[in-house]
Amino acid sequence: MARLVLFLSIGISAASTASIFIKLCDAPALIISAYRMVLASLILFPFAYRQKVWKDWSRSEIGWLILSGFFLSLHFALWIGSLKYTSVASSVVLVSTHPIFVGVGSWLFLKEHLGVKLVLGICLSVLGSGLIGYGDMSLSKGALFGDGLALLGAITVSGYFLVGRKMRKGQNLLSYVFPVYSTAGMVLVLLALLWQNPFFGYRPSTYLLFLLLALIPQLIGHTTFNWALKYIPASMVAITILGEPVGSTILAFFILDEGLTSWKVMGGTLIFTGILIALWKR
Repeated sequence: MARLVLFLSIGISAASTASIFIKLCDAPALIISAYRMVLASLILFPFAYRQKVWKDWSRSEIGWLILSGFFLSLHFALWIGSLKYTSVASSVVLVSTHPIFVGVGSWLFLKEHLGVKLVLGICLSVLGSGLIGYGDMSLSKGALFGDGLALLGAITVSGYFLVGRKMRKGQNLLSYVFPVYSTAGMVLVLLALLWQNPFFGYRPSTYLLFLLLALIPQLIGHTTFNWALKYIPASMVAITILGEPVGSTILAFFILDEGLTSWKVMGGTLIFTGILIALWKR
C-alpha cells in the first residue's frame, strides 16, 4: 500500500506539469501531441525489443491495444488543443470529468450497475461544467470552444482507461504501454500530416519541451497510472488523478500568472464533489 501511495503521488506530480509545458510550446496541438507520444515510444523501444513484448500478443489483444492507442491519440489532440484556447484551470478541471464517463461506459459496455450516486455525480459534474463554460463565455468564444475540447478529451480518455482496465489484468506494464503509446504516436503523426502542420521550424526551447513532455508527464505520469491499473480498480485510479488539476492550477498560478475566477472555483468544486459522490462506494 505504501508503494502504491508513493508511486501514485509521483505520477500525479509528473502529470501536473503537462499543461505548463504545453502552454509554453509555440507549436500546434497535433505537433505537440505527436512529438510527445513518438519520443515516449522511441525511449521505450530498446526495452520492448529486449523483452520481445510482442511475442505473446494474440490477434484480439492487438485489436484492443490499437483501440486504446487510438483513444489516447484523440485525447491528447483534443485536450492539448483546448489549452490553446482556454486557461489551464478550466482545461484540466473539465478533462478530469473522465471518471463520470468511465462510470457511464462501464454501465453501457461492461454491464455494471448505474446507481443513484453515479447519476447524482453526473448531474453535479454537468452543472459544474456549465458554470465554468458560462464564466469563460464572458471572457471569449475561444475560451468556451477550448472548454468543449477539454470535455471531448475527457470522453476519449475514458475509453483509454476502460480498455486499460480490461487489458492490464493479463499483461505486464511494458507489453501494454509500448504498443499503446506507439499507436497513439502514429495516429497523431498522420493527423498532423493531414492538417499539414510542420514538424520543424520551432524554437529550440520548444523541442526541449517536447522531450520533457515525453519523459515526465507521459513516461512517469501516465505509465504510473497504467501500472496502478493492475493492482487497484480503474475508479480508484481515477480518484487519485483528481490531484492533477490541483497541481496544474497551482503551477499555472506561479509560472503562467493565471488567476482563478469565482466561476472556475464554483464549477470545479461541483465537478469534484460529483465525481467523489459517484465513486464513493468504490
